[in-house]
Amino acid sequence: MTNLIIKPANPQGKGSVAVLDSLQQAKKQLIAPAKNIQQISSDLFTSLFVLNSQIRFKPTTGQVYWLYFKNDQYLLSLIAPEQWSPAQSGRFIGACELQSDLTWTLALSEACANDEAFIQEIADQRRQLEQTLQQAEKIDDVLPVYLETLPYYSRVLAATLAYSLKQSMQKSGILGLSFRQAEQQLLSSTD
Repeated sequence: MTNLIIKPANPQGKGSVAVLDSLQQAKKQLIAPAKNIQQISSDLFTSLFVLNSQIRFKPTTGQVYWLYFKNDQYLLSLIAPEQWSPAQSGRFIGACELQSDLTWTLALSEACANDEAFIQEIADQRRQLEQTLQQAEKIDDVLPVYLETLPYYSRVLAATLAYSLKQSMQKSGILGLSFRQAEQQLLSSTD
C-alpha cells in the first residue's frame, strides 16, 4: 500500500503562477519617476510599514484605504473608521494610498500623530531602516524581495515596490550605489 500525501487546498486559489501574472501586470502599468536617496528612503519606509500589515484584498492605485491596529497586528482595510466601531476595527492608524509608482503614502490619524509613544516607535523603526541602508553595500540590497512566507497580496506588492524603486534609482543614477554615495550625489546636485 502506498502512502498518499494530501496537501491542503489553497483557499484563495493563488498559486505561484497567479503571483507571477500579477507581478507582470503591475510592472507593465508602472510609472516610476526618478527619485533621490531621501525620497527612496522615505518611500521605502512608508511602503514597508503599510506592507507589514494584513492585506486581504487587491489594492488599486488612487484608492484610499484605512490602516488599523488590533490584536498586535496591523490591518489594511476597505472600511473607513466612521463605518464601524473601534471595538470591531481596532485603533485607527491612518489613511493609506497606493501611488501610481506602487509606493504607499500614509496620513496618520490625529490621535496617532499626537501620541508621543507611537511617534517614538515610528522614529525608532525609521532609524533602524536608515542604519540598514547605511550598512548595506548597495541601496538596492535593502529592497524587499519575493518571500513565499508573506501573504499573497503583500508578496506581490513587496516585489513590485522593489521593482519600482529600482526603476526610480536607475533614472536618478543611484542604482548600485551605497547610501553614502547616493547622499554625496544628492549633495553635489544641490550645490
